[in-house]
Amino acid sequence: MTLYQDNAYKHGIGWSIWHLQWVTKYRHSVFKDAELKKLCGIAFKESAVNYRFRLEEYEIQPDHVHLLVHLRPSMSPAEVVRLIKGYSSRLLFLAAEDKLRKFYWNRETERSLWGDGKFAASVGHITLEQAKKYLEKQETHHAKSLYRESPPFMVGVIQLFCPFFLCLTARHIISSVIIMGNYL
Repeated sequence: MTLYQDNAYKHGIGWSIWHLQWVTKYRHSVFKDAELKKLCGIAFKESAVNYRFRLEEYEIQPDHVHLLVHLRPSMSPAEVVRLIKGYSSRLLFLAAEDKLRKFYWNRETERSLWGDGKFAASVGHITLEQAKKYLEKQETHHAKSLYRESPPFMVGVIQLFCPFFLCLTARHIISSVIIMGNYL
């Protein structure tokens, strides 16, 4: 399988790989305990399955965690952080409430395992320089053909490619013809 085939989804192709990091609430060294550390890893893996993203790697330090996740293009990193934090916090409090009580003693509705902040950085398969070169070549690439026939499922409709990045899709052309037809 190629990189593109492995990352094909229902309505598109793409990948979104992120390095995520966040801290425990009050930077307590919760994960010095091996059992809590193992439970946290299990919670991360289960949240990946439940919320349909791929957990590439994770590292659990005593007071913070690092994750490398591969997201569907429809998911934002902030949404995934929220889902993982919520799921793992709930699971850990259910599984090891007695051990966590010495760090977080609030009522059940007010307690939280994780701090409010987060760090997120994208990780790509190309460098920034390669992306810049690709973008610089787009105007000349699109200027080569002003007219290109549409895909076979839209026979008889032409897509116009303008060097100023204004693209008229088949739907826009059809709707403008219908609108113009009403005025003629």
